[in-house]
Amino acid sequence: MFKAMNHDEARKKLIDKLAREISDRRVLDAMEMVPRHRFVPKINLSMAYMDIPLPIGEGQTISQPYIVALMTQELELKGAEKVLELGTGCGYQAAILAELAKKVITVERLPKLSDRACAVLADLGYTNIETHLAPDMLGWPEEAPYDAIMVTAGAPSVPQELIGQLGVGGRMVIPVGSHHDQDLIKVIKTKNGITTKNLGGCRFVPLIGHSAWDSD
Repeated sequence: MFKAMNHDEARKKLIDKLAREISDRRVLDAMEMVPRHRFVPKINLSMAYMDIPLPIGEGQTISQPYIVALMTQELELKGAEKVLELGTGCGYQAAILAELAKKVITVERLPKLSDRACAVLADLGYTNIETHLAPDMLGWPEEAPYDAIMVTAGAPSVPQELIGQLGVGGRMVIPVGSHHDQDLIKVIKTKNGITTKNLGGCRFVPLIGHSAWDSD
């Protein structure tokens, strides 16, 4: 049976595995700091540090740790940034971002997930994370511009609404494609527009909202 005393050991083994493909040591250190088992349902505790996505209820998932690490690495965070996350989910990704940035604003459209994530993040002592229920439009324009934006749900294209909330020089990582399969796209905003880089295939739940997918 999986016991609490094994959490640290299991987390270290996961980080050692991720280190074969993730080069940013700050990202790996952040993931070693954050207890993933606190963000997964008790029924899945034995799998908390496997490199796989896991269900968290409401038809949503906590992402595969490798994908979390890759997306975080591509934001190129140095410590002074204000970051927007779309799709709080269980709060795990927000916690990783909070270890690496000055301020994290995270939005979630499902109240039960938002409330649960807020409670866990508060219990873990995070004071640089703001959680909000998602508005009708994508993002959180009140706090724009952002140095980095992470989208943890798949969109049919890169939403102009989010590009507008990204500061010049800012980075955004977003899955783009169909309901079922996407490519992970890195967007960099410049004075002259945007540049994009394909980071490879992925699979996320659909991003719901204006400029994305309809809820039905």
